[in-house]
Amino acid sequence: MAKTILVLNGPNLNRLGKREPEIYGTQTLDDIAAMVVEHAAKLGFTADVRQSNHEGHLIDWLHEAEDTDAAAVIINPGGYSHTSVALHDAVKAIRTPVIEVHLSDPETREAFRHIDYVGMAATQVIKGQGAQGYLSALDVAARLCE
Repeated sequence: MAKTILVLNGPNLNRLGKREPEIYGTQTLDDIAAMVVEHAAKLGFTADVRQSNHEGHLIDWLHEAEDTDAAAVIINPGGYSHTSVALHDAVKAIRTPVIEVHLSDPETREAFRHIDYVGMAATQVIKGQGAQGYLSALDVAARLCE
């Protein structure tokens, strides 16, 4: 049975394809999920893609990743990147590698986006690659599992 990589998506990512396409592109989260599942399978993994607008769900899923021996977590915490000490602490509380992904590059945007609490705790941060960033994160996760 293939090892699982959890792919967690935070608030407002369910609006991809409609929300500010000039920043986030026109692909929907379902489009990205399909790409992720296909690429993970090529790498020998199962991708479990989830989305929630609620911080507590993301924290619970991070804990679940370690409790179920997931190979890695890829997380796009959305706006929680810049506000959530609780997500930072949840990432630090687990041994499972966590790769953070951002569709845009927050450092080129509003000043409040330049602080990344989740990224401070993550194994690696990938930003500014659009949907391709998720595939890059899968490649990183696969290398970490070698």
